[in-house]
Amino acid sequence: MPTWRPPRRLLVMRINITSVFVDEQVKALRFYTEVLDFVKKNDVPLGGKDRWLTVVSPENPEGTELLLEPSGHPAAKPFKDALVADGTPFTQFAVDDVPAEYERLRGLGVRFTQEPTVMGPVTTAVLDDTCGNLIQIVHMAS
Repeated sequence: MPTWRPPRRLLVMRINITSVFVDEQVKALRFYTEVLDFVKKNDVPLGGKDRWLTVVSPENPEGTELLLEPSGHPAAKPFKDALVADGTPFTQFAVDDVPAEYERLRGLGVRFTQEPTVMGPVTTAVLDDTCGNLIQIVHMAS
């Protein structure tokens, strides 16, 4: 008697775009590209002042895009304010060396709310993205 197997999936779900709510897209684009060194991938006008504006890592331009999403939704501001008040990062970005990236970014005037902190195999630091969010940089030791 043949063994039953679930049907094979031809399409695999993957993370293609994630977003971060930003107060001002122009300011956010400047910070995320000129300070954090991401690269603009898409910039599509949506009517009015809003745009479909994404950035990617220069190391993986076909990888996951970060949408710099206007925070015009009524729930966005209280959500962001609560996260910042609690010191909770909105998202995380991987780096090779947290202390070195911390020093590089501080040299560019970036404000950190948490200095590099080692927690077992993970080192993190938390920065203010100037657009209403806290962002964590992280490295996991291999």
